[in-house]
Amino acid sequence: MIFFVLLLIFMFAALVLQHFIGALPMVGCRVLLMQMFMLYGAISMPLPGMLALTFLGGLMWDALNVQMVDGAYQVSMGWSIALYMGLGTIMAGFRPLFLRGRWEVHCLLTGLLIAAMPLAEFIMVTIRTEPVQWVFDKNVAWRIGGAGLIAMLLSPLLFFVLNYLAVLTGYDPQPERGAKPTTR
Repeated sequence: MIFFVLLLIFMFAALVLQHFIGALPMVGCRVLLMQMFMLYGAISMPLPGMLALTFLGGLMWDALNVQMVDGAYQVSMGWSIALYMGLGTIMAGFRPLFLRGRWEVHCLLTGLLIAAMPLAEFIMVTIRTEPVQWVFDKNVAWRIGGAGLIAMLLSPLLFFVLNYLAVLTGYDPQPERGAKPTTR
């Protein structure tokens, strides 16, 4: 329970921090720190904890990013909650590997899932604008792929630090790590 609350605090602090970081000047992508903490929670927590973290992460993201243009919502409240729960469920599907101490797949998956977040937002905004114009140029590709690439590079360090903090709080996120295989 202590680690769950600690993850929520880190998610909120990361959400505030990522708004001050802004977009990277060369490629225009954002560093999505809060989503990285949320995806770590998706693999380190059991199912109820994962669902709570993804729900609260989506709620925090929507509370700060609901967009209204000409009286119509471009990105409506609640879409991130559903998206984050779906992506968190995909990440939690690989939890057995994480429990055994294998984290490499999750670092790659973090990059892919974080790239899926701005892609989903781009698709939603494109569909909801009139007239629908699909403009997928180099800048859009860098905003989507760059966020995933940054997440892929930062996630090993973040996962290591969060694993260490989890152990310090008395929560073992990888209980099967180092366990001897049973022979029959």
